[in-house]
Amino acid sequence: MKNRAERQPLPLMLLCWGFVLIWLITAAFPFLWTLWGSFKVEADFFSYADWMNAVTGTRTIQQTGSAFTGAGYEGAWVEQRFWLAVINTAIVTVCVVVISLTIGTLGGYALARSGFRYTFWILIAALIFRAMPHVTLVSGYLLPFFQLNIWGYLPTTIIVLVAINQPFTLWMLHSFFLSIPKDLDESAMVDGCTRFQAFRLVIIPVMWPGVVTTGLFSFLLAYNDFTVTSMLLTQENQTMVPKIASFLGTVQAENKVMYAVAAVVSAMGPLFVLVLFFQRQIVSGLTAGAVKG
Repeated sequence: MKNRAERQPLPLMLLCWGFVLIWLITAAFPFLWTLWGSFKVEADFFSYADWMNAVTGTRTIQQTGSAFTGAGYEGAWVEQRFWLAVINTAIVTVCVVVISLTIGTLGGYALARSGFRYTFWILIAALIFRAMPHVTLVSGYLLPFFQLNIWGYLPTTIIVLVAINQPFTLWMLHSFFLSIPKDLDESAMVDGCTRFQAFRLVIIPVMWPGVVTTGLFSFLLAYNDFTVTSMLLTQENQTMVPKIASFLGTVQAENKVMYAVAAVVSAMGPLFVLVLFFQRQIVSGLTAGAVKG
């Protein structure tokens, strides 16, 4: 009787599963279609005559002798040196995440445990800075970077991205620290720990899911950034997103748009792996900040 009472009505279950199915199709179709099309030639994937050419690969068979081809990946990774943009992206994202989390955890902990009124105004100032458009912030860095002859290098871009991302990490980690009782700090210090030892050995392990969640959002900001990286990096130091945009802007005239399609698929792969690997920590982190005590 209990199982029957807890069982949802059939129409409601069908409606819920219908919404889930529609959402999955809507979310997954663009990626799957792009993945499929990356192994076709441009005449098939961007065919105006018949969209079924992208499925059957009629012109791909005519040009390559096979229904699938890796010419787009070869052109992007080898001919256009997309691998260099991948390395630059890895350097930028890792540095931004490490620096942002280091400053964010220390600052968020200090603000959460501080009893002074200025903590509120620091957080408000950080929020205002984060709300400003990235273009207005980057434009202020251009003149000094040109004068100091440091424009176009990865370290300068990392500094700007950390400055843009730091208010967000500060707010996120501050909220997570507030959800952890101060009794943990006090108990650790009673047992002989210093303030920093209590922070490192007791507090950080407890709020590790929150750190992972904040780190993932910091990673996405640096990984997907276009405004900052396109304005502050030279062509040799470009990250993946500006490199893909350059394919669409310049290589399109050479009938090599499939370079961009292959590069887009290559750029999306690491995101799926990252989210699948940290999915438990992400879910725990997103829910931990909403519960206090």
